[in-house]
Amino acid sequence: MNTLFRLHYFPESGNSYKVALMLTLCGAPWKPHFVDFFGGETKSEKWQREVNEIGEVPVLEFEDCRISQSGVILYYLAERLSNFGACNAAEERELLRWLFFDNHKFTSYFVTHRYLRSFTENADPVVISFLRSRIDSCFAVVEKRLGTCAFIVGERPTIADLSMVGYLYYPESETGYDLPASHPNIARWLERVAGLPGWQPPYQLLPGKRFSLGKL
Repeated sequence: MNTLFRLHYFPESGNSYKVALMLTLCGAPWKPHFVDFFGGETKSEKWQREVNEIGEVPVLEFEDCRISQSGVILYYLAERLSNFGACNAAEERELLRWLFFDNHKFTSYFVTHRYLRSFTENADPVVISFLRSRIDSCFAVVEKRLGTCAFIVGERPTIADLSMVGYLYYPESETGYDLPASHPNIARWLERVAGLPGWQPPYQLLPGKRFSLGKL
């Protein structure tokens, strides 16, 4: 694999971390490109015109291609790099089922809760409580699932795992979750993923200026 991938990211983005982790675990050469998300870079007309009209990261560039949305990027890389993908049609359906669950619910509620809790001021406690209840419901599903298998789809890691762990390695001070205490199956799953050769935590894998409200 000689293609040099270029990843547009910012360090706090777990969706960027998912892609960076995939590339790293696969041994694919890639170059990080910091995006000043908190400074409003992705909202600029120029950035949306030249990089991603949706105004989001991650964005992966290589050769003459540009791909956005972490789930799409992971799915593409699994095919291109022949790693962490499905072995057959039935497994692919199962992989996609959990990937969609992650994007629609598991990551969605968790990232919004973390963002409001740690990167904004005066978050509405009612909203925080609602999001926490939704997270807990999603976590209960995954906790039960991981009581019967080592990884989300079965006994080996796939992009479903890499997608779903994307925000779970960030510090408890940001997320508000002590997973070993509250969800031991999820915590052991995170340890198994972290045991994969080449694994690195988010802020090590994604360097650059970090946002702070002075309390992190």
